[in-house]
Amino acid sequence: MVIIVVSVFGLACTNSSDTQKGAQQDKMEMQEGDHSGHDHMKAENEQDKSGPEYTSKYICPMHCSGSGSDEAGKCPVCNMDYVLNEDH
Repeated sequence: MVIIVVSVFGLACTNSSDTQKGAQQDKMEMQEGDHSGHDHMKAENEQDKSGPEYTSKYICPMHCSGSGSDEAGKCPVCNMDYVLNEDH
């Protein structure tokens, strides 16, 4: 009886760790995969810096496409606070 209980417990622990590993892998893939709206993955020389996300008085730190404003506020794409554009 003790052997059966220990065996069942061992299987439950093994399945639990496999599930945790799978969840961690899914989370990593999700973090690596979706960067839509963000230009930070391009090489520095490939970025088009003519859009409002680079030229506005206030810009998103992530330079999300279409973000940027003449007034302080939040990015409509990632919801980060705009920062003052030092190059404006």
